Amino acid sequence: MTARENKIAAAQRGHWLEVLAVFLRLGLTSFGGPVAHLGYFRDEFVQRRRWLDDRGYADLVALCQFLPGPASSQVGIAVGLLRAGTIGALAAWIGFTLPSAAAMIVFGYGIEALGNAAGSGWLHGLKVAAVAVVAQAVLAMARALAPDRARATLAVVAAIMVLAVPSAFGQIGAILIGALAGVTLLRGAVAVEQTAALPVRVSRAVGAALLALFFVLLIGLPLLASAIPSHALAEFDAFYRAGSLVFGGGHVVLPLLQASVVPPGWVGNDAFLAGYGAAQAVPGPLFTFAAYLGTVMGPQPNGWIGGVICLIAIFLPSFLLVIGALPFWEELRRRPLAQAALRGVNAAVVGLLLAALYQPVWTVGITNAADFALASAAFLLLFMWQTPPWLVVILSAAGGALISML
Repeated sequence: MTARENKIAAAQRGHWLEVLAVFLRLGLTSFGGPVAHLGYFRDEFVQRRRWLDDRGYADLVALCQFLPGPASSQVGIAVGLLRAGTIGALAAWIGFTLPSAAAMIVFGYGIEALGNAAGSGWLHGLKVAAVAVVAQAVLAMARALAPDRARATLAVVAAIMVLAVPSAFGQIGAILIGALAGVTLLRGAVAVEQTAALPVRVSRAVGAALLALFFVLLIGLPLLASAIPSHALAEFDAFYRAGSLVFGGGHVVLPLLQASVVPPGWVGNDAFLAGYGAAQAVPGPLFTFAAYLGTVMGPQPNGWIGGVICLIAIFLPSFLLVIGALPFWEELRRRPLAQAALRGVNAAVVGLLLAALYQPVWTVGITNAADFALASAAFLLLFMWQTPPWLVVILSAAGGALISML
């Protein structure tokens, strides 16, 4: 790199404390599930802070949709890595995860009031806020990534496919169809774009080593757990596999976690369901449910130590996969054939968000005319008045509580 390029790179580089502060605020205010989280992230990092452009952000979302694990947390890890290196990735994860993880551990120690919040008006107001956030993200990303008839059609086809096959297979299939359509139909439609380089400060050798470590742990941990009679090791193995084998994240991981902790008698089914109810009332990633399960387990280690073990285990695959894959992704996305595929994939990602706007965001958040009015007001504040999302979240929660009292 030239001296000028080094100066520009240094100016673009952020400090890990800045990353921690931003993600901590997002971790306290990002209600609504992984799709809403992606909307909050786009508003924060593309629109407000301009750490990424729409295309770079969509490329990260596309990569994380391909990987198993919690997509929104993985996008956060990637943004932190690009902004402040490996310590930035860790800071982003801690900031976004800590509030909900702490709440779930506290609930595990017996704070049942959170568990009774699942049907409260303020929580329903947060779900309504998610409708406005996702709607704004769909509109803005459609303008940037599906601006012509071909890509807009591809986005709608992807949305139909995801709604028709409501599983991780539908999402991955829509992305693959988008890539194929991009290569076959969009290759000559748009000139090759000089995409801005993502500042990935991880070598391909390190990336390959991390990807290899991911598979070594996935294969080796079950063998080690069966050979060594340690409950801590068995916990780590079970939650590492849950984080490694689930596509789509969020609620998709719950059946696998239940199969891992309830049949062996580690956690009772009633306690499992109570924790699941409490997880709906906290912001941030649903994967922090693992912290609750580690806290309430019968066998030792449990309590906050067990919660931390399970939390690290379920998120470790995301760190290895995201940081390991990004160096190769950055090289791949700059090739003409890959750019054509990514044009199709990015249009499909818009379709995925469009489908998620309906199911589960709209179907859960909008149940009557009052909800629709509140969502419309929240969208107006976000889109026309440029109101900060955290303030819209607070106002929507207050609106939901007021509606519930009428």
